[in-house]
Amino acid sequence: MEKPLSIGLVGAGHLGKIHLKQLQEIPLFSLVGFYDENPETAAAVSKETGLPAFSSFDELLSASTCVDIVVPTIHHFMLASKAMKAGKHVFIEKPLTATVDEAKSLLLLAKEASVKVQVGHVERYNPAFVSALPFLHSPRFIEIHRLAQFNPRGTDVSVVLDLMIHDIDIILSVIKSPVKNIHASGVSVVSDTPDIANVRIEFHDGCVANLTASRISMKNMRKTRFFQRDAYIAVDFLKRKSEIIRLENLEGDAGDFDMVIELGEKGRKRIVFEMPEVTEGNAIREELSAFAKAIVENKATEVGIEDGVKAMEIAFQIIEKLEALIV
Repeated sequence: MEKPLSIGLVGAGHLGKIHLKQLQEIPLFSLVGFYDENPETAAAVSKETGLPAFSSFDELLSASTCVDIVVPTIHHFMLASKAMKAGKHVFIEKPLTATVDEAKSLLLLAKEASVKVQVGHVERYNPAFVSALPFLHSPRFIEIHRLAQFNPRGTDVSVVLDLMIHDIDIILSVIKSPVKNIHASGVSVVSDTPDIANVRIEFHDGCVANLTASRISMKNMRKTRFFQRDAYIAVDFLKRKSEIIRLENLEGDAGDFDMVIELGEKGRKRIVFEMPEVTEGNAIREELSAFAKAIVENKATEVGIEDGVKAMEIAFQIIEKLEALIV
């Protein structure tokens, strides 16, 4: 194997510490240490992990080939742009930036610097979604519920950027048609921005996606249901399981336990129930590993900066509609 890529992490908060652990378990990376602007946090995490805490972001950049940015969204643009200008490859947590203009500026910078950028839309690597992907063929209707119990962390942004953006990215990765219309409604309950939102996205190819996101629910739920010709695919991102119910043409006699639909002149169809095997794995480790492979093999990142920009554009269209309702 070639010499491991030297990588440094920025932001040693709750999620940052999870990233630190995963980075240490990826052979393609050599973790040089981390930087956190809070000296007390940096000292505590350094003591806990035994990893060097750099005194500045510039020092971390000098010691690294690539950086993993896991800080509040408002700091993403400044840190990522500085890293790109220094010729460093960047992994950046979702949402990509605080504004669409910042996202587009980062896209241009990434192209100018010829660096690899991956956005942390981690649900793309959820084993349940990965197991269902082979069965997804031109869905016509998508129903999504992402509900979370209240947590003060993340309330600095709308529930759209906090939670729903995961599902926006998932939808855009499956449906390649341009968006035609967006309808949105939402309510602010405990914060200054919407805490619960319901959105209907209509695509030019006729597909419709209905998304509900809440961060003030009594229980956690992350379920997506895809409806397409002759098939229903359910993905439980939280419990990490998927279920496929599909119809197939029935030729000859049905089995004793077959469930059959009689369609008259159109023949008969058998209902087939499948539970795809879900491979155990850590989604954060998988996305960071994919980032490393893209650099080593000099190929496009699986969740590239273009994907991050597209998700941001849709998210902010939704936010604008929600703000108009509140006003």
